[in-house]
Amino acid sequence: MEINDLTPAEQRLWRAFATGTAVDLRDTGADERAIRARVLRALLLNGPHEPGEIAAMKIAGARITGPLDLRYATVESVVRLSHCRFDEVPDLSGSQLKYLNLTGSRLPGLASARVRVDGGMRLTSCLFRGPVRLGGAQIAGALYLEDAEITAPAGTEDPVLQLHQANVGEDLCASRLRTRGEIRLDGARVSGSLRLEEAELSNPGGRAFHSEALEVGANVMCRRLSAHGRIILRGARIPGLLDLLYCRLSNPGGTAMQASSCVIGEVWLRKGPPIEGMLNLRRTQIEHLNLEPEMLPDHVRILDLTYTSLTPHVPPEQRLPMLERDGDTFDPHSYEQLTAAYRRSGDDRAARLVQLAKQRRHRSTLSWYGRLWGHVQDAAVGYGFRPLRAFGWLLGLLAVGSVAYALDPPPPLKPAEAPDFNPVFFTLDLLVPVISFGQEAAYAPEGWSQWLSYVLVLAGWILATTILAGVTRTVSRQ
Repeated sequence: MEINDLTPAEQRLWRAFATGTAVDLRDTGADERAIRARVLRALLLNGPHEPGEIAAMKIAGARITGPLDLRYATVESVVRLSHCRFDEVPDLSGSQLKYLNLTGSRLPGLASARVRVDGGMRLTSCLFRGPVRLGGAQIAGALYLEDAEITAPAGTEDPVLQLHQANVGEDLCASRLRTRGEIRLDGARVSGSLRLEEAELSNPGGRAFHSEALEVGANVMCRRLSAHGRIILRGARIPGLLDLLYCRLSNPGGTAMQASSCVIGEVWLRKGPPIEGMLNLRRTQIEHLNLEPEMLPDHVRILDLTYTSLTPHVPPEQRLPMLERDGDTFDPHSYEQLTAAYRRSGDDRAARLVQLAKQRRHRSTLSWYGRLWGHVQDAAVGYGFRPLRAFGWLLGLLAVGSVAYALDPPPPLKPAEAPDFNPVFFTLDLLVPVISFGQEAAYAPEGWSQWLSYVLVLAGWILATTILAGVTRTVSRQ
């Protein structure tokens, strides 16, 4: 391209390129800002160079006309097109760049699948009116999307931000990102942290954030995130913190958040409004779970969820509803996890209450006779977790029997050989099956007192059996 073919704005850019001088067109008239995309392409691929200078394209406030086609090109210079307006979608697919900065620009979209950037890629405060395609991108530095807005025309089914199989060498910074459509990060790898603080992700009834098998080297920071649509983190690997403080997660009638089969170091889910939609944490491993019961929705899936510690420390009555919202399936593992968490904190009473709730939940899955026997054990000794209750029953039955037999003593079998009658020890002989005080064998109740003796003997055996079952359960548990 001959220099004489260039407009005044293009001539300024052409002369500045060789030395990397910045060109700012924001103070010029609208007609003086236009730069043809083919001029940018010619500069980036075959632009002039001066000895001892580093060529770079630095321009602000330009209007880029025509398609910028850099497919599979190798660009050796820095590219900074800030606060520019693109009439057509730039195509950087398969290209190799040193550094790309589009801060504050307005674009109808961005085609950059499999792009390679040796440094960082800055899309801060950009306004995209079409999909941003970065699938398979290899970015050695950080990817910046802070304060960016990405939407797509009505009827577009593709994700508005495509980062599947992308590899980011440092952080992926997307604080205050606003999207209207799906974000896809399937198989993406971020060596640093993924930052989505105060982001607004909206795709009602669909997937707002889809990231299966995401790998993050540090943390996923989502404090004050607002998401309308489904968030999928299935199979994610996050060794650090998943921060969901002050978040608003909403997908009524569907799954608000699916973080199943994940391995996460720490999860904070607190101080936000109740989640609207289902929360799925099945088969996930979490080292520390910081979960506020008030944020849990009506439907929770926690089958095979594993965690080492659980905070904040609240009474088990506030934690148990979480275990009962996982459908109609009885999952003993969930109760064992909660029990272990309370024991690690030193709260044995809370651990016993969780175990008692586990037995009661298990009872509902048994046949009628199993449920009947369960009710007996529960009423007698609380399945062994309330052993003092058995002594209360024994004292009550002892008092009833002692008063009854004192008012109507049974006749002796052999008056000459029978010991003096004692209503208290006679009742104890009936109640305690393994101890004999010589009263039961010497006296034979008649009439209603005989039926009372049958009741006391049967009650004694039931209490003895339930106490033994409770002691055995306690010993095996320890």
